[in-house]
Amino acid sequence: MIRRSFLLRSALAFAAFATVLGTAHADMLDDIRAAKKVRVAIDLGSPPFGTTDGTMKATGSDVETARLLAKDLGVELEIVQTTGANRVPFLQTGKADLVISSLSVTPERERVIDFSAPYAQIQAVVAGPKTVAVKGFEDLAGKQLATARGTTNDKLATEGAKGAQIVRFDDDATLVTAITSGQVDLFATSPAIVKTVTDKAPGRGIETKFVMKSFPLGIGMRKGETRLKSWVNDWVQKNTANGQLASIYKKFHG
Repeated sequence: MIRRSFLLRSALAFAAFATVLGTAHADMLDDIRAAKKVRVAIDLGSPPFGTTDGTMKATGSDVETARLLAKDLGVELEIVQTTGANRVPFLQTGKADLVISSLSVTPERERVIDFSAPYAQIQAVVAGPKTVAVKGFEDLAGKQLATARGTTNDKLATEGAKGAQIVRFDDDATLVTAITSGQVDLFATSPAIVKTVTDKAPGRGIETKFVMKSFPLGIGMRKGETRLKSWVNDWVQKNTANGQLASIYKKFHG
């Protein structure tokens, strides 16, 4: 009788503990809906994915993608400004619920965060003036190669251009300024940033030299949020099928 009473008390105590634990680790999709707000990390120094217009309003393909997602989720969008290097840490530390910020899907990132189904594709390229002869990584030996810190471009440049001096900038905006001003000639980036540079400084004669790699872009989220991931995947599938995501991408990237 005493043993049965002890077992009953133990079972009740465990059930209470499990309830408290479950409450403490609430489902993020429910949390977002309860808060009526989704916090999305976006790099606003990475045009045309994320930037600000003349009135300092956030704009760009990733910004519009985030706005559409928040609208379909029925909540307000809160943009959490980040940099390329801080996109994954902002998820891990709870500063953001999602990352929509030209975040390429790589095995290294998949080990620490979850991704949605791809919503776009991106190339990682090396670009520079037409007067500089570069056809591959081997031609970069002894040259400076600029890139945005903590990005896939940074990783590919560091691994591929062994003999180059890698010059890192905090974000794409400062990278663009360095290239347009002639501070550095060669840079590892995306085609969108190459276009931004050529638009700002046509006299520099910038061209794409070679493609380092192509990647799918995914929406990043913390691991274990299965309901949130399922909802986002369904959303990506729906807006891929109806052409909304392609329309947003074309508007900003041409």
